[in-house]
Amino acid sequence: MTKRSERYIPLVVSVGQVAIFPYYILWLKQASLTFTLFTWLFAAFSFSAALGYRVFQSRKNTVKSYVPSVYMGMGVIYITAGFIRNSFEFLPYIALLLQVSLGFLQGYHHAWHIEQKAFRLHAIHHYLIVGTIMVALSFVKILSPMTFITVFGAVLFSCGIWLTFQMKVLES
Repeated sequence: MTKRSERYIPLVVSVGQVAIFPYYILWLKQASLTFTLFTWLFAAFSFSAALGYRVFQSRKNTVKSYVPSVYMGMGVIYITAGFIRNSFEFLPYIALLLQVSLGFLQGYHHAWHIEQKAFRLHAIHHYLIVGTIMVALSFVKILSPMTFITVFGAVLFSCGIWLTFQMKVLES
């Protein structure tokens, strides 16, 4: 991976996840119908994230990390959530599947990210950028939350494709 990709893509992903999370919570609240189901969906997310974190830590070869696939997977999940607009009886089951998948991928990404050289720098910039983005998003009233979720999913998917392409170029 080139230095520029190592430096910016993990920061884009981690900042984007925090900035998009309030919009994702709105979607999840609509999908869950009750507060009890909403909390169970977040419990599933947390347990799955812990599993993803542990799976990365237990790997012997952390150099080959599958991070481009993780980005593409998270992108597909956000795009899927962004395109689900109708309320139907299977929506809580779909939300559970998305929560478990997203939790696992985010846990895996976090475990990978803290191992990177630029993580300490990212931690500082992360809070500053998230604060700025959240203030800016508070002024945007004409776009639906689903638009933000879908666009962020496309950004994540694009980052995964970009990193896959770069890895193949470096291997050649």
